[in-house]
Amino acid sequence: MRRTSDSGLAGAGLSRLREVLTRHVESKRIPGLVALVGHGGRTFVEAIGTMRHDGGAPMRRDTIFRMASASKPVTMAAAMVLLDECRLRLDDPVDPWLPELAGRRVLKRPDGPLEDTAPARRPITVRDLLTSTFGLGVDFDLLDTPIRAATFARTDYGVASGPAPGPDEWMRRLGELPLSYQPGERWQYDLSNEVVGVLVARVAGRPLEAFLRERVLDPLGMKDTGFHVPADGIDRLPPLYGPDPQTGEFLVWDEAAGGRSSRPPAFQGAGGGLVSTVDDYHAYFRMLLNHGVHGGERILSRAAVELMTTNRLTSGQQAARDAMYGNVAHMTAGQGLLGGWGFGMAVRTHRDGYAPVGQFGWDGGTGTTAYADPHHRLTGILLTQVGMSTPDSSRLVHDFWTTLYQAVED
Repeated sequence: MRRTSDSGLAGAGLSRLREVLTRHVESKRIPGLVALVGHGGRTFVEAIGTMRHDGGAPMRRDTIFRMASASKPVTMAAAMVLLDECRLRLDDPVDPWLPELAGRRVLKRPDGPLEDTAPARRPITVRDLLTSTFGLGVDFDLLDTPIRAATFARTDYGVASGPAPGPDEWMRRLGELPLSYQPGERWQYDLSNEVVGVLVARVAGRPLEAFLRERVLDPLGMKDTGFHVPADGIDRLPPLYGPDPQTGEFLVWDEAAGGRSSRPPAFQGAGGGLVSTVDDYHAYFRMLLNHGVHGGERILSRAAVELMTTNRLTSGQQAARDAMYGNVAHMTAGQGLLGGWGFGMAVRTHRDGYAPVGQFGWDGGTGTTAYADPHHRLTGILLTQVGMSTPDSSRLVHDFWTTLYQAVED
């Protein structure tokens, strides 16, 4: 990375950023990475290290990564297209498209037995799903509870659990569970995004990926983004590692050839199923910074982008989310402590680090991070192949953002 006169980024700061990234690779805890910074019409990219922990092919700008939860901001665009076209309405119940979620029962106590329920006070709405408040999801206050265990078992939940069933069977299983909270009551992580993917497919009348590709990915030129890596690109996909938490030994969570990302999945997971590259993600976040326009073509309405990228939580929902993440900050190196949540992404509502209020985006458990900053017109994307089973990739993400913001001059 080097200084360009109209970039608004200090040359010394970019050099320092490269030094910090290189130091993490040289520590032998991160085999390789690709980082992109977009600012002032300029793009700076670094590809450092190797695809495998024991050497081999070097990282390249077009290396493909498993985006994990950093998929959420991109897949959410498919739902926003349907909102723009009035094929979805925020406060409509989802029952016509997702009958499995009609007539919900809700646990009387979130940590109580699955049989101890009461009727839901109202139906689940589109807004509940888009804001992750429909009543089920990952809740760090409920990890050792019957509803958490049942959700995990019924939906094949988690990175290492293997392929999920198809969307109809997945929804059937989900519909057998009570909600842990009343619809709209509490923010919970992740599961709602998977339901949004099914909702989009049913409303659009075709698979999520087909609709997303036609309306978002292809118009943005995101040719390497999808739910699997075709055979002619598999050499650009590194293995995914989950280091042993005790020893740091590189354990393979997913190989490239023959692995889960090498074939189309039965369930196209909107919450974490995408593979992509730094340039593809840059195109997407740059479109959001341009209020929905890319190359003169409108992808999303300005209003849709504003809904996605500004805080959509009530004060009560946000307070509960802050408390939940505050209890696990030691696990996440500060990720998640941004305050607000829009549609499919975090939105920084207070400044407690180097990034300003208004920054939006998200991280992935496979060692990925992608955010945009409207104040500075800045995009940052950092992709690795090291899952967050140890603090190493989280610390790398933290250092990337801390060092990047020191390079910003305007």
